[in-house]
Amino acid sequence: MEEKDWILLKTLYEQQNITKVAEILYVSQPSLSYRIQQLEKEFGVTIMHRGRRGIEFTPQGEYLTKYAKDMLLQLQQTKEHLLSMDNKISGVLKICTASSLARYKLPVILKQFHSNYPDVEFKVTSNRSSDIPNSVYKQDVHIGFVRGDYHWSEEKHLIMTENVWIVSKKEVSLTELPTLPRIIYKTDLSLDNLVENWWKDTYSKPATITMEVDNMETCKEMVLSGFGYAIMPAIVLKDNEDLFRIQLRTKHGEPILRNSWMIYRKESLEIPSIHAFVSFIKDQHLM
Repeated sequence: MEEKDWILLKTLYEQQNITKVAEILYVSQPSLSYRIQQLEKEFGVTIMHRGRRGIEFTPQGEYLTKYAKDMLLQLQQTKEHLLSMDNKISGVLKICTASSLARYKLPVILKQFHSNYPDVEFKVTSNRSSDIPNSVYKQDVHIGFVRGDYHWSEEKHLIMTENVWIVSKKEVSLTELPTLPRIIYKTDLSLDNLVENWWKDTYSKPATITMEVDNMETCKEMVLSGFGYAIMPAIVLKDNEDLFRIQLRTKHGEPILRNSWMIYRKESLEIPSIHAFVSFIKDQHLM
């Protein structure tokens, strides 16, 4: 097996679809099928079965796929180590981040870092905060930026703390909130739980939800259009927007805050580019 075979198996396992894999790897489907047949012949096993619902890996195929992933990880680590041997700050920095941080905070940070270290390239992906720790743990990425407080046993750094607000186009009061139209949006579990727990501690009846949208930005636009109120973190709000705001607080009057973290593995600091990036972030004051 060669590197291209490792990539093939890994991509097949992730996509479970021959057509998609062929598009991703820029090869024809016949060429892809032929290479799979050659691998099966080389190892004397059946790697997968094809059916109406897609492809299904055999136990032998899953074992080969695990081997392929391990080899790709070792190759990546070897390349990174070789680059680090002369302590040059270069290479590809792989980051996985919550989408709101990717939109509102990360571009400025990466621009500043890149001006200091122009030989570093970035590969940035977005994911749910709950899934990011696993990506960092498996070393699929070097750095994770998560929204909310998730269990992480290795290194982490608090990058931002923000308020959570009730926002409306017109002035509202806390007492009338359960009867007013509320707009909700899809977000990560930690924010959902934070808002839900506050609501249960404050009210004895459910909210009057009249609209659901797919993200915070759309939700804010609906609020600005007067369709109802919403509860959202400060990251999506601007100071000059014409919105009435009430800060989310506990029964004792303490502000309810939302944390964002940078997470990484301690061993990855041996790579100069990662060490430089972590140090750079620690010197920043995002909020």
